Amino acid sequence: MAEPAVWTNRMLAALEQGVQGGKWFRLIDKVYLPRNLLSACRQVLANQGAAGVDHVTVEAFADHEPAHLKKLADELATGHYRPQSIRRVHIPKPGSTQLRPLGIPTVRDRVVQTTLLHVLEPIFEIDFAPQSYGFRPGRGCKDALRRVDELLKQGYTHVVDADLQSYFDTIPHQRLLERVAGKVADGRVLKLIEAFLKAGVMEGLTQWTPQAGAPQGAVLSPLLSNIYLDELDHHLAVLGLQMVRYADDFVVLCRSEAEARQALEEVRRWTTQAGLTLHPDKTRIVDASKDGFDFLGYRFERGEKRPRKKSLQKLKETVRAKTRRCAGRCLTAIIGSLNQTLRGWFEYFKHSHTWTFEQLDGWIRMRLRSILRRRQKKKGRGRGKDHQLWPNAFFARHGLYSLKTAHAQACQSARR
Repeated sequence: MAEPAVWTNRMLAALEQGVQGGKWFRLIDKVYLPRNLLSACRQVLANQGAAGVDHVTVEAFADHEPAHLKKLADELATGHYRPQSIRRVHIPKPGSTQLRPLGIPTVRDRVVQTTLLHVLEPIFEIDFAPQSYGFRPGRGCKDALRRVDELLKQGYTHVVDADLQSYFDTIPHQRLLERVAGKVADGRVLKLIEAFLKAGVMEGLTQWTPQAGAPQGAVLSPLLSNIYLDELDHHLAVLGLQMVRYADDFVVLCRSEAEARQALEEVRRWTTQAGLTLHPDKTRIVDASKDGFDFLGYRFERGEKRPRKKSLQKLKETVRAKTRRCAGRCLTAIIGSLNQTLRGWFEYFKHSHTWTFEQLDGWIRMRLRSILRRRQKKKGRGRGKDHQLWPNAFFARHGLYSLKTAHAQACQSARR
């Protein structure tokens, strides 16, 4: 998974065999390598994203790409490059009234962070623990969920459901840099990472310098967050504990309550010495054979899994916005827009129990019947005789995506 613009066959061989002393020297020249900058720039432009504090959009950056990249290469080579402030905004947390802080670096800083990611990721990725799934090449949420499911079926039903309070905002800078320095001995690269961590934060007219944390939204933050928690991953593995982690969201699955209590104490001890905090209300021990726990959007409970309440709320909010009774679009257009949402949602939650989809299908058709009632000058929701007037087959003929049908087809394919 190494970036070919950076990693030659000789470097890959050194990566596999291990470098002398376990540390990598002379990496800064790989950061400002023209082909690395070009590759990073293309990635940033493809990802789009908002402008930073300098108001330069990806389109404006692309219009003068050669000049921008030459300037970045010169500044990085001479040591004159300085990150600009990060623009902080707040976005809603899914299914919640709370807001999540998001940091938006400038386009030029996103390009440089991506070049750094190309250089650093393989160095750390090769030794990351297998129980870590978040923000890693070739791994994702479904792999983590599959592992949790496997462990539960094997009898690991006592679960430490852990929550790191404001993790991305509280990572200690110095300790994080020390862990990076455990493998990277290039002082200029370390200073560049430190400069990104300590870049000013601009929120409205207020600006400050962060004393801790790696801003969510920055290209480097996911890798840095994994580097900091990798020690915990390996520590629990040495103790024989079954941990599944996706970024800062993790569970430890145990065979008994006593083992789960010991695991929680071990996690609490480690987080305290690492300068992190477990959320006092959200961290708990659960017997999944009797109660349930949420992980990566799913609810695991008594041998079954389904979308957690917040995941259902988020879907329903989206569906409501697309099926308002005063919607002026034709039914075909409304269903076409709905189908985009439903297909994407099902792809992630298709492993849920079948009744989840049956209930949602009924609720969605009710929303559509309510629109059709309104167009006949009738009040209220679609129910009762409306089922005869607009039966399920009516919506099927109009192409409405059926979650229940999709689930049945997915189960049939899996059996084959």
